[in-house]
Amino acid sequence: MCGIIGYIGEENASERIIYGLSRLEYRGYDSAGIAIIDNCKLIRFRSKGRLENLKKKLEHESLKGTIGIGHTRWATHGKPSEENAHPHMDCTGKITIIHNGIIENYFELKEELKKHHHKFASETDTEIFAHLIEENIGKGFEKAVFSALKQIRGTYGMVILYSGEPDKIIAARQGSPLVIGVGKGENYIASDVPSFLKYTRKAMFLEDGDAAVITKTDVQIYNGGKKVTRQARDIKWTSEQAEKSGFPHFMIKEISEEAQAFEDTIIGRIEGSSVKLENVDDKKLKKIKNIRIIACGTSYHAAYTAKYLMEKYAGINTSVDVASEIRYGDPVIDKSTLLITVSQSGETIDTIEAFKNIQKRAGYSIAIVNVVGSTLSRMLDSVIYTHAGPEIGVAATKTFISQLAVLYLLSLHLGSIHGKINDKKMKSSLSSLRKIPGLLKIMLKDKSKVKKIAEKYSKQRDFLYYGRNINFPMALEGALKLKEISYIHAEGYAAGEMKHGPIALVDDKTPNVFLAPENALYEKIISNIQEIKARSGTIIAITNRSNKTMKRFADDIIYMPDIDEDFYPLLAAIPLQLLAYYIGVKKGIDVDKPRNLAKSVTVE
Repeated sequence: MCGIIGYIGEENASERIIYGLSRLEYRGYDSAGIAIIDNCKLIRFRSKGRLENLKKKLEHESLKGTIGIGHTRWATHGKPSEENAHPHMDCTGKITIIHNGIIENYFELKEELKKHHHKFASETDTEIFAHLIEENIGKGFEKAVFSALKQIRGTYGMVILYSGEPDKIIAARQGSPLVIGVGKGENYIASDVPSFLKYTRKAMFLEDGDAAVITKTDVQIYNGGKKVTRQARDIKWTSEQAEKSGFPHFMIKEISEEAQAFEDTIIGRIEGSSVKLENVDDKKLKKIKNIRIIACGTSYHAAYTAKYLMEKYAGINTSVDVASEIRYGDPVIDKSTLLITVSQSGETIDTIEAFKNIQKRAGYSIAIVNVVGSTLSRMLDSVIYTHAGPEIGVAATKTFISQLAVLYLLSLHLGSIHGKINDKKMKSSLSSLRKIPGLLKIMLKDKSKVKKIAEKYSKQRDFLYYGRNINFPMALEGALKLKEISYIHAEGYAAGEMKHGPIALVDDKTPNVFLAPENALYEKIISNIQEIKARSGTIIAITNRSNKTMKRFADDIIYMPDIDEDFYPLLAAIPLQLLAYYIGVKKGIDVDKPRNLAKSVTVE
């Protein structure tokens, strides 16, 4: 998500930090800021928008300090603005912090701090941490930070300065990456290697629970109150590779970030056996009798998955519309209708115009977007943000999994509000959601199987994808990814429709990809597979690991961990994306920038 850089040494800190931010701007570009300690005085500059705006502010400033921190932001709490830009300060103006991640319990902490007469200048969750440190700064910088860390829940990569002790930087990691660049007479702390690679190739990666005290000549790391050692290693990446964290493409890097993106999106939104969604009016949701969801492309497939979830969990009739179609139609919508728009950018022109066409007729509206302050987030009654962070590859990967995360939460929440889901089912479902990040990590560790299958079929000209019920939208998404990334013709079908046309295309040259976990419809899927095998068709099956029968039918199998059948779409996303990725790479295609496609479709 956001870009973090800190420097301590003998050189001009502002120059090193601005360079570092320029190498990290791909991680966030809503706003940027810098804080320097010069002669024991803390000086801060911030600006909304791209890093260039901050650079212009600094053109006529003479900053001579040799210790400082900088940040480029991807908003999660609070709209993009100078007030919400990092670094944030406490009331005294002596403590400043930059932060990547989400503090789950920031609201409760903020209310408690207000009772102690703390005043806040931003809408962010980050600012409260500076005030927590202020509460205990009389005990010393280190003890105050460690005490504040014990009070917060969530994910964070934090870097803190205190002008009262201007010879050190303190950093802490929990779920959000931080790496120390080890130099001679100088040290760096950053969210990613590119920020300091020009100056040092020695990197020390912090682990979850680590807190580091960094001076210009030393690094001390603590975990659980005990001093620990993290070995520095030589980085041999080029600058371009470093931006991709050593991955050959942004697409595979972003696929590898899906477990973290999913966790960041659900964190703070599950409390015990209930779902807590910010900015959502439960009283209005309780009056809803119908749901219409509007989206385009990959977001449409996420929305289509939600149709099955909302009807099953909440018992509410749900329809899904392609935005470019409903934009010109006259759909039946009234005050009992919940209107949901799903868009990665929040700027998709067809989705915006479709909403304008029908917004006045709906009873309540919710936007599900990834970009804080985007057009859709401002237009609808409520907004639920995904927390995927910036996505550089044109094809949606981690933003898709984050959209699904929100839609699963919203479906369960609606089920609870409408009394359609009991406590036992809610606990079971939320337990399954919590397991997803760990299961995604397991799948991402074993990509070689998918790569071999992809290379085996990379010369084929046509693919067919099939799924039933909640897995049908994933068949559509798998086919779309293959088209986008490899330029191979592919179509997705509801498997029950196979005999109504697609079976005419079956031959020994067309791979048939089946989403086939063992569920209530497994026997039906097996019947479809046998019909294709009888016509010399090739089967690639994606199924659960405990399935012992699929090897009798499929030519190639990709296994997923076992989980409740409603949650297989979340796991199936990984092999579908990897299959498209590895076929595209094998064909020599620029998978990050496929021809004719754009990241945000802002023209009709």
